[in-house]
Amino acid sequence: MVTVELGLVVLANIAAFWLRFDGDIPPWAAVVWRQTVLWVVLVRGLTFVPFRLYEGVWRYTSVWDLRNIGLAVVTSSAASYLLIRFVLGIGNYPRSIFVIDALLVMFLLGGIRLATRAYRELVRDRPGQGLLIYGAGDAGEMLVRDMRKNPAYGYEPIGFVDDDESKTGARIHGVPVLGTRRDLPRILEERRPEEILIAIPSAPPEVVREVVRILQPYKIPIKTVPRLRDIINGRVEVRHIRTLMVEDLLARKPVNLDIRPVRHLVQGRRVMVTGAGGSIGSELALQVARLGPAQLVLYERYENGLHAVATRLRDEGLGGAAHPALGDITDEGRLESVMRGFRPEIVFHAAAHKHVPLMEDNVCEAVKNNVMGTRLVAEAAERHGVHRFILISTDKAVNPVSVMGATKRVAELFVQGRAPESMTSFFAVRFGNVLASAGSVVPRFLEQVRAGGPVTVTHPEMRRYFMLIPEAVELVLHAAAQGRPGEVYVLRMGEQIRVVDLARNLIRLAGFVPDEEIPIAFTGIRPGEKLYEELVAPDETVAPSEVPEIVRVQPRQRRDREALLGEIAELERRARGEDAHAVLAQLQVIVPEFRSWRAAGVEVLAPPAPAGAVEVGRQVVRSGTRHLCPACASTNVHPSRTRTWRERVKKHWTDARPYRCHECNWRGWIAPHVLVDADGPPVPTLELESVDLRALDRAVSGEGRSEPRAFSAPGGRVNLRGGTPGRPGVFGT
Repeated sequence: MVTVELGLVVLANIAAFWLRFDGDIPPWAAVVWRQTVLWVVLVRGLTFVPFRLYEGVWRYTSVWDLRNIGLAVVTSSAASYLLIRFVLGIGNYPRSIFVIDALLVMFLLGGIRLATRAYRELVRDRPGQGLLIYGAGDAGEMLVRDMRKNPAYGYEPIGFVDDDESKTGARIHGVPVLGTRRDLPRILEERRPEEILIAIPSAPPEVVREVVRILQPYKIPIKTVPRLRDIINGRVEVRHIRTLMVEDLLARKPVNLDIRPVRHLVQGRRVMVTGAGGSIGSELALQVARLGPAQLVLYERYENGLHAVATRLRDEGLGGAAHPALGDITDEGRLESVMRGFRPEIVFHAAAHKHVPLMEDNVCEAVKNNVMGTRLVAEAAERHGVHRFILISTDKAVNPVSVMGATKRVAELFVQGRAPESMTSFFAVRFGNVLASAGSVVPRFLEQVRAGGPVTVTHPEMRRYFMLIPEAVELVLHAAAQGRPGEVYVLRMGEQIRVVDLARNLIRLAGFVPDEEIPIAFTGIRPGEKLYEELVAPDETVAPSEVPEIVRVQPRQRRDREALLGEIAELERRARGEDAHAVLAQLQVIVPEFRSWRAAGVEVLAPPAPAGAVEVGRQVVRSGTRHLCPACASTNVHPSRTRTWRERVKKHWTDARPYRCHECNWRGWIAPHVLVDADGPPVPTLELESVDLRALDRAVSGEGRSEPRAFSAPGGRVNLRGGTPGRPGVFGT
């Protein structure tokens, strides 16, 4: 490399004389050149050393290298001028030669480096995978530059997509911006990329979900890059590219949370976590252990779960303060022994029965665990001087229609009632579904996808709040750090997501096309479920907290403490007596807004198909089952006549039918009911195209006023937007 560069110096010097004399070098100038050329080469060769021109790798040439070439050439030209004029005393050396020679040397040294880099980036033996990049910003530019430098990555960027229309038609490192998000279908058809990369580290989850929705019909792998906060030096490189995961579709925690209040709460203190083997409890234990508690008591009745969380803490070097304690929260003697032995200062009560349909069939057990267990843990905490008691609650406790939600609401009321007269600071933290927790829909969907489908969803309009477990737990800790006695803290969880959309996204991320390769079947709303969840009840007031992602909730009117304790004691007595109907009645006394699906007289086991059902082969439409109103969740919904030619066309060509709610006067379109096998259980592999819609219409119109078979009480309403009628909710969708 040194020989090549010095040869270019000689070539540039000859060319400078040739250009100076227009190709006809006079004899005297040739003599001057022979006298000076070796000195010029020597000066330039020595000057290039401190500027490190011999150390650079040509194929990685950058602006920094070109700058060094310029400085080295200017310096060596000045030194050559002084040497030739004043040391060698050659006065007839043309001064213009110094300028021409310097320009030629810079051109040749820079040109050979850039040519090497260009050849490496533009001429490849094997083109990489065609990659369409969504996001023509800084991250996209860094990635393309890295791909150009390193062909071994195996990517060939074929274009950008960006929502900024002003960028359309521009080029970044030679890669064109082909259009906006709306143009994705056309771009995919024209360019046919092999992979799509979402290169927007700061993209909100709504944008990512929309891109995935657009890409559902195309069997193209989707990749993404980490968020900038997860990259140490803030630079996005090809090695950071990873497969898009379902976690990328959900709301993420804010990046500016101050960890100091949480560390001050936990560090050096004795902490106890009940339900430590569960999804929330184990993550609570992990994050608390990282904050340096003096002791961490892991209380759990499930042996394998307790062993798993204890092992995880040891594997991460956090097991020194951990003390696994096997026990049940309904075992008063065991609770007393653990509390007396470890004397915790902070208790996170995460132990609970959480599976909604299961608790509908085990009403008494739900009360024993969620109500009596909470009471026993709280009373033991109070006896042993616990400073803070944090109840982990759920959004299903707001206007509950399930036994699980009602029992968690009773637990909230107990904690709120205990707070005013206690030395222990009692409060609760309420949030919605966490992704990939034990028994949640995500693991279930993934199992169904691996089995080839169908993926089963209860209702096309079922919506839920979702949050990642680590981020939900982090917000729980921040709520605990500012906890005020008797209050309920609610985590802002973004917008509610349709469960069917989550299912389609999971199918798409697994590499399949929804509804084509993996079908989706609607099985009907299960006992205890409602279409929408809420985070704040109508009888609660909302105030901001110290953390923007958390709000404080207080009841407008507090319950009489003694009366509440008496009602809860009666509830527990009935639960111990295994009288499910009496327990349900008492739950409605304590939680008047609780509307059990059993109030409509529906049996626990599904009855046979009603008379008048329409049979299509072995498939039957339960024509006597009413739809739920999407606006108020009432079952008082009836078919409506088509009014315009557009509605008649829609009715003819689609499965949807017009309905009107007689409760809130809502009118709109609802898909037909799920078909079930004549023998009883739902048929998940049903193809709706096989239904005789005319027969369905006749059945619906003939049975339109039959008694509803509903999962909630007639007229019982679920406010879908998290507020009260006439007043917008805090967490409006």
